[in-house]
Amino acid sequence: MSLFLGKIHYWLYNKIVSFELIEKEIIEWAIHKGLNIEEFNKKLRHEYGAPLDDRPLEEIIDTSNIHGWLQDKISKAEIRQAALVTKILEFDQQNKGDLLEIYKEQGTLAAQKYKQNNPNTPEIIYNILNDTILEGMPCDQVSEVVKSSNNEFVWNTTMCLHKPYWDKVGGDINTFHELREAWIKNFISALNPEFSYEKNNNSHRIVKYWFFVNWCW
Repeated sequence: MSLFLGKIHYWLYNKIVSFELIEKEIIEWAIHKGLNIEEFNKKLRHEYGAPLDDRPLEEIIDTSNIHGWLQDKISKAEIRQAALVTKILEFDQQNKGDLLEIYKEQGTLAAQKYKQNNPNTPEIIYNILNDTILEGMPCDQVSEVVKSSNNEFVWNTTMCLHKPYWDKVGGDINTFHELREAWIKNFISALNPEFSYEKNNNSHRIVKYWFFVNWCW
């Protein structure tokens, strides 16, 4: 394994950090709401480690095993978030509404730093989404592009990397997808309100609103 960090490693590290911001926001919300989550969170962190801190990647990564270190951080972040959401819904299924609002807000906030990238085509928006959302390691090749034009971008998800984490904590993978779809929709809308996001099973579509309206007519 190379001892040197490349752009792809920082790219993946930033995706993990973005994913963990949702976890931190959920914990803050749960404490403020008065849910008895502190001991459960301590147990999670004892077993799977804490979220990444503000130190630069080069100060914390194991340079003798770069790939393994990044994969480990992804796995631990995924299972902590799955366990946290599952526990909160065990308290009360009505908490899902608040969780959806957290994911929506985090999607909007995550989009802000990309506004200057001039996201004016579906493909540009997809690339920005891919730079932000956590979908395994690059070698997993989860996304398969189906169509790209000035009006729409379509891709398929070839596998679900998240289900094993949710299964491990007794969670419902459908909850994960519902929460993440809310995040994606708000992320894309915040990037450029002229575009919308749709999902049909494993097929995803970013489309320009005016094109969609004319197509309906």
